[in-house]
Amino acid sequence: MKKLFALCILSVLLFSCGDMKRPEPNTTIPEITTYYLIRHAEKDRSDPDNKNPDLNEEGIARAALWTKIFQKIKFDEIYSTEYNRTQQTVSAISLQSDVKLTPYSPENLYSEDFKMRTQGKTVLVVGHSNTTPQFVNKIIGEEKYPNMDDTDNGSLYVVTVVGTKSKVQVLTID
Repeated sequence: MKKLFALCILSVLLFSCGDMKRPEPNTTIPEITTYYLIRHAEKDRSDPDNKNPDLNEEGIARAALWTKIFQKIKFDEIYSTEYNRTQQTVSAISLQSDVKLTPYSPENLYSEDFKMRTQGKTVLVVGHSNTTPQFVNKIIGEEKYPNMDDTDNGSLYVVTVVGTKSKVQVLTID
């Protein structure tokens, strides 16, 4: 009985594989680019005049959580604005991944140069409540995502780009 079952499974596999199409010779398979975009972790709000605060205790804990969440992802590049809170959010991920942290300007989101440099790669981008969703919008070429609530430090946007098509997943990490 076991031999008959194994023979049936083998037959199904052989016949179903015959329907699979091979790519045409000289066909280019589009590269897959994956962007992970997060906002910095919770910042110290004790001095409202401080434009460049550090993370508070809750933010330090969240940065550690992000590090754990991303521990199995092989990043090719990691980008952060030059603010204390974004760099503190991502510094352990950069060390863990052995990928140098590259600064970017929040005024220049998803330029043609950035698109070319990151094509076919897995990239982490750390920004702010107004720049993170705007960065996603630039990648997908439409105004779909509004600015994040100022208390939202747990949203993760995963943008996958294949050729000219893109897909976005938005996850909430608490």
